[in-house]
Amino acid sequence: MKPVVTIEPIRQLCSDCAVRASAVCSSLDAAELREFEHLGRRVHFSSGETVFSEEDITTSFYNLLEGVMRLYKLLPDGRRQIVGFALPGDFLGMNISGRQNFSADAIGAVTVCQFAKLPFGRFIEDRPHLLRRINELAIRELSQARDHMVLLGRRSADEKVAAFLLGWRERLVSPKRALDTVPLPMSRQDIADYLGLTIETVSRTFTKLERHGVIEIIHGGISLLDPAKVEALAAA
Repeated sequence: MKPVVTIEPIRQLCSDCAVRASAVCSSLDAAELREFEHLGRRVHFSSGETVFSEEDITTSFYNLLEGVMRLYKLLPDGRRQIVGFALPGDFLGMNISGRQNFSADAIGAVTVCQFAKLPFGRFIEDRPHLLRRINELAIRELSQARDHMVLLGRRSADEKVAAFLLGWRERLVSPKRALDTVPLPMSRQDIADYLGLTIETVSRTFTKLERHGVIEIIHGGISLLDPAKVEALAAA
């Protein structure tokens, strides 16, 4: 049975949004935020539900509020290449072609703030500070894409997994707190499709790193027992 998508108007004030500091709207002042609140609607997706699909005509943009999303492209032979994972504060859907460049699925329950393309476009026309913020997010996305290209290059499975764990931890940590325990909401198959490996190779690599005392596999993630060793592997 297909999961149910629920939609509701934005009742929470944008000024009270938990991800505002890192989101596209962080550049807006109080008056602009009040106007911005009327542009969006909050949409909830259950686990596995598709938020948008590759080659869909772009009619909306999405600010991720809660949860994690997998971003992927399907190759002509049916294989899946995950190009990234979206976290709260990420802004998705903007593109040049007018069609979505990749598909986005919910990993677990997800909540987004959805904006219709045309009203959003009119809102940003006379707000260069908002355009600059969108440009900052686009540059960050490009940097992540370049890092992913390097990750997919000529590196061993150990190096790829170590780099992935450190990169994911870096995205999760706050400036005031480091993480030795790294939650992994995505599946081993997701990690394999992101790293260009097989699920068997990913599982063997996790087991090997645990056997050598580098990590500990725990429910819902891993614990970094020897962060220096993980960093050395990732830097190789």
